[in-house]
Amino acid sequence: MYIVTNRVPVAEGWEEAFEERFRQRAGQVEKQPGFVRMQVLKPDTAETPYVVLTTWRDKAAFEGWLGSEDFQAAHRNPLPKEAFTGQGRIESFEVIITAEGA
Repeated sequence: MYIVTNRVPVAEGWEEAFEERFRQRAGQVEKQPGFVRMQVLKPDTAETPYVVLTTWRDKAAFEGWLGSEDFQAAHRNPLPKEAFTGQGRIESFEVIITAEGA
């Protein structure tokens, strides 16, 4: 499994608009080969960024999505610069251990 996180510092007052963009896109990324799951994590504090967490079968599946029309469509018409307090940060991980409850 391959995990990608996007840490997005959303400015106060823009939270609902940011969340709504993901609600409107629901059902799109799920069509991508190798996609497993997406979670959008809302922070408890204003100082903490949102985290968009996607899980992929492998790195190649994620890279395939990056080159897809769906990726381009998802990133058209971004929110204005003032909707963010800084740059987002993408981090990628290969899963080496998984534990789940019964």
